[in-house]
Amino acid sequence: MNNEYEFKEKLDIAWCPGCGNYNILNSIKKAIKDLAIPQQKYVMVSGIGQAAKAPQYIRCNYFNGLHGRALPAATAIKAVNPGLIVVAEGGDGDMYGEGGNHFIHTIRRNPDITHLVHNNMIYGLTKGQASPTSMRGIKTPVQVSGVTLEPFNPLAVALVLQATFVARAFSGDEEKTTEIIKKGMQHKGYALIDIFHPCVSFNKVNNFKWYKDNTYYLPDNYDSSNQMLALEKSLETDRFPLGILYQKPGKPVFEEQLNAYKTDKTPLYQRRPDKEKIFKILEETR
Repeated sequence: MNNEYEFKEKLDIAWCPGCGNYNILNSIKKAIKDLAIPQQKYVMVSGIGQAAKAPQYIRCNYFNGLHGRALPAATAIKAVNPGLIVVAEGGDGDMYGEGGNHFIHTIRRNPDITHLVHNNMIYGLTKGQASPTSMRGIKTPVQVSGVTLEPFNPLAVALVLQATFVARAFSGDEEKTTEIIKKGMQHKGYALIDIFHPCVSFNKVNNFKWYKDNTYYLPDNYDSSNQMLALEKSLETDRFPLGILYQKPGKPVFEEQLNAYKTDKTPLYQRRPDKEKIFKILEETR
């Protein structure tokens, strides 16, 4: 990893031994290093949860907000300074539960950000109740008779809403997860990467072995430009496909369509407000 991203002091990481979050953190670090991203150009944005603690373990610029609210903050940061590499990161409950509405509308806006979701199919921080992606039948301290709801399918939702980069990774394979994250960061537009990983404390069903036995990698000749094929793959649940299901650049990105940039390409954070114009508008709207 780039030395500038490393903390000199030893960190006290608040994850359980064996948690898949460690692997994801390593993959993020490797992706940063491989892409040689300068520290001042990289920003992580997170919400609340065990996964959302990841930016605290990288010496980078980061914004930690409210539960489920990482995506609007990430969109705003990218809009104010389009030259930044912006990564929104959190867990499946944070991003698909509390943040579900923001998830939908971020796809519609298509900001040039990478969205990493640590999907362990459970709420880890709050001690193991069912999350939006929990499988039917799993028993939890809250769902004592087993989950009865259909699990949320983030990949299918993203594809139907015309997301231009949709992928799934597995934290147990750091090398391939790193490569998928790198491609997501290099993609122009919103990039969803849903990352399967185990919660060793509160989800005893979906462990490392379960993910290995119930996933497969898309073949090398898979056509990731075929949206209908990607949608077909996103609906597979007997064995879940891993890799880039869909990638099709070219869709206009949110920040480039803002009126503020149509005549002046200067990043918004570098501009000084025209006080006279502001006062005039205020007077006219009284």
